[in-house]
Amino acid sequence: MRTTVGIIGAGPAGLLLARLLHNAGIDSVVLESRDRAYVEQRQRAGILEQGTVDVLRAAGAGGRMDREGLRHDGIELRFARERHRVDFPALTGGRSVMVYAQTEVCKDLIALQIEEGGPLLFEAEALAVEGVESERPRVRFRREGREDVLECDYVVGCDGFWGVARRAIPAEHSRVFERTYPFGWLGILADVPPSHDELVYARHDRGFALLSMRSPAVSRLYLQVPEGTDAGSWADEEIWDELERRFETADGWSLERGAITSKSVTPMRSHVHEPMRHGRLFLAGDAAHIVPPTGAKGLNLAVGDVVTFARALVHLEETGSAERLDAYSETCLRRVWQAERFSYDMTTLLHRAPDVTPFEDRVQLARLRRIATSRAAETDLAEGYTGFPLD
Repeated sequence: MRTTVGIIGAGPAGLLLARLLHNAGIDSVVLESRDRAYVEQRQRAGILEQGTVDVLRAAGAGGRMDREGLRHDGIELRFARERHRVDFPALTGGRSVMVYAQTEVCKDLIALQIEEGGPLLFEAEALAVEGVESERPRVRFRREGREDVLECDYVVGCDGFWGVARRAIPAEHSRVFERTYPFGWLGILADVPPSHDELVYARHDRGFALLSMRSPAVSRLYLQVPEGTDAGSWADEEIWDELERRFETADGWSLERGAITSKSVTPMRSHVHEPMRHGRLFLAGDAAHIVPPTGAKGLNLAVGDVVTFARALVHLEETGSAERLDAYSETCLRRVWQAERFSYDMTTLLHRAPDVTPFEDRVQLARLRRIATSRAAETDLAEGYTGFPLD
């Protein structure tokens, strides 16, 4: 099998890249190890930055998002039983975010790819990426019990942290920067309308809590829990009781309860692999970087990566200059590190470390009060949350 761009992974990054290349008249093949049903059901991110929304619309993949997604013009911060709303459009010149689940983004892009795009091969397990320093890299993969080879001009690894793409970069050319956190998020989906019309980020002495949603009828909520917590160890009523404690306000706001349909625990870590390119292999999304979910940056960073690659390849096709492709890693990493910084700031702003000192506790509250009373500090948060430029 032969193509211009071999894409490993049919998450939102790989699928969007295939769409962008198709629209530019560049052929590609997408290899995905899981079946279609799995890809369309796996729960991940749900917040799309303004830039991501704009890209999906421009790619012809924003129709259902605009009909069913929930535009949010702000978030609410809670601490010391107080409430403070951050107004995104007023602070950023009109930018906002969209609540639209990654599962729905994938469904939309899969439908477009099957209807209009190049090959999208499910249950095609990438085994190795070879020859990345040559002009004809290749991906060995297994499908329907047989091994095959996809020959490409370029390979883009959108196959996540545990995928094979990053392992094709020799260790002597790699640098890894990472941080792990001593807590995670216990997340639930519940069949109950959200108790607030925007996301609520709560800092509490017992730990962080987040009120989010998937639709007007389905709530998504999170609790900070110790690292290694088993989701099954929490009874449903215990979860609701703890959420109620952490969201408590002085004005009597109440949390609506409903049937919990799923529980899971998400570990918290920061990870960056440099460089994001080696030869004709390019890394995108979680294959290159991971952020703690506090800043809602994971999916959006992946979108930035594939937009950068697609634009650079189109530039090469149009001008014959590989300058932008050669700068892919440097260009992406500037945005990646800003997102890592923002996610780290949000995480340390709102979570309570197990070994926190009284001094650190007061500094955390002072940081929150600074955001609540300083337009400059509030603007910095709003600009970071709604997204850094894709260029």
